[in-house]
Amino acid sequence: MPKATSKFWLLKSEPDVYSIDRFADDKKTNWDHVRNFQARNVLRTCKKGEFALIYHSNDDRAVVGVARVCREAYPDPDPEKPGDWSQIDVEFVLKLDSPVPLSTIKTTKTLAGLPLLKQSRLSCMEVGAKEFEIILKMGGSWERFQKRK
Repeated sequence: MPKATSKFWLLKSEPDVYSIDRFADDKKTNWDHVRNFQARNVLRTCKKGEFALIYHSNDDRAVVGVARVCREAYPDPDPEKPGDWSQIDVEFVLKLDSPVPLSTIKTTKTLAGLPLLKQSRLSCMEVGAKEFEIILKMGGSWERFQKRK
């Protein structure tokens, strides 16, 4: 397990815009174009080395992979929607053996506190260490994650 002080995150992406398969091919990307102040503030708290679940929104609605923060928040300028925006860089860690659908997450009592269920429109959010582990186990990827981190 990562350091006890580490936090865990969930980052949403529309699979037709940026899928887990494309991320696996790219190996690294910037997580940009977050245009919600609450989500932007979440990005600003992500620290290098922390892990994030990658969630496909829209039709897929499932956790599909894991990323690691490799660069902390830096400016994300937007000439069309000026503001004080931020982005982070993440590197691909793994694709889950089986996606963990939102429908399954909703019916799992130990995941009832997930912000994903309470603030479903938020694109970046914190996830507890235990919830992170539970989701990876549900996706059949906990042991593989342990070996890759």
